[in-house]
Amino acid sequence: MRLKIRHQTSYDYDSPVQYGLQQLRLRPKTSAGQSICSWELEIKGGRVELEFEDQHCNHVDLVSIEPGARQIQIICEGEVETGNNAGVIGHHQGYSPLWLFERSTALTSPGPEINKLVDKVGMDFENDIARLHELSSQILATVAYLSDKTHSQTTAEEALVAGHGVCQDHAQLFVAAARLMGFPARYVSGYLMMTDQVQQDASHAWAEAHVVDIGWVGFDVSNGISPDERYVRIATGLDYRDAAPISGMRYGNSAESMMVSIQVEQ
Repeated sequence: MRLKIRHQTSYDYDSPVQYGLQQLRLRPKTSAGQSICSWELEIKGGRVELEFEDQHCNHVDLVSIEPGARQIQIICEGEVETGNNAGVIGHHQGYSPLWLFERSTALTSPGPEINKLVDKVGMDFENDIARLHELSSQILATVAYLSDKTHSQTTAEEALVAGHGVCQDHAQLFVAAARLMGFPARYVSGYLMMTDQVQQDASHAWAEAHVVDIGWVGFDVSNGISPDERYVRIATGLDYRDAAPISGMRYGNSAESMMVSIQVEQ
């Protein structure tokens, strides 16, 4: 399947910004199940200072905001050829060792409720894949998908206690619980082509666990499946902070508003 994607993010400020930097993880790379046909990045109100690969092999663009600007627009557009690998990415590659993905972070540290969730999943399964799918099902049954109730700093434990969240919370909760079960696990940011709409107001997130003799396997808790040809992987990391599409800083006290527009279609 060939997917066409356009992702525009606009930041508006109520006073001129004298200095600001943003890290963009918005460029997909050819990997298992996807091949990049074309991809362009356009910056209005700023410029790309440098590009590099981070420790997770994500492509990072470091963008400076034009001094005195009141707006910066970041526009990505391209086409990606995808296939259905049933979520299987394969053996581990990259700069970060596999054992690093067994480490908890501030956003994925397991508390008493995550421990209870893992105990509820249990051990009586035919194989590790079946056990991880049951974990995904238990998370979705316990944490309802509900937008505007959590934020980028919400931890996996907090989302589980609250009983609601979005794809970011589902992914981080899966990562936290899978690590507790003994699996290296990581967070994934990317895009999903929906069957009922082209226009979207946010990118998507899911998780991957590393299974012996198979490698990395994806689990989209929010939709109850492993990623197929409708998914495009952009960035991975220990949690949301490692794979956030845009993160950064600026000097000054100007207030910021953000608008996101995403279209994903065949």
